[in-house]
Amino acid sequence: QVQLVESGGGLVQAGGSLRLSCAASGSWFSINDMGWYRQAPGTQRELVATITSGGNTNHRDSVKGRFTISRDNAKNTVYLQMSSLKPEDTAVYYCNADIKRYGGMRSNYWGQGTQVTVSS
Repeated sequence: QVQLVESGGGLVQAGGSLRLSCAASGSWFSINDMGWYRQAPGTQRELVATITSGGNTNHRDSVKGRFTISRDNAKNTVYLQMSSLKPEDTAVYYCNADIKRYGGMRSNYWGQGTQVTVSS
């Protein structure tokens, strides 16, 4: 059984900062790409940022220069440092991981989501 548990969401004023964390637990052969997605009410879930096991990152244009994804492979944890937050960043943020289990099966896992609300 693999679980992803997010933490760090909350209410912050525009211009403020938050740091999201997502820890993976369970057993696996390897954790490949990890990422953060978000979904605002009435919209589709969208990719925010991804990071490979080797540390290569990709951020959506609207968060470049404000958000930074990172990971600690020893702790099986991915982070999202968010700065200069805007009201349009308000959403539920979801952690995602591409994990290869023992036996070769590869699956995509999701966290339960953490609410980020940015007030103007």
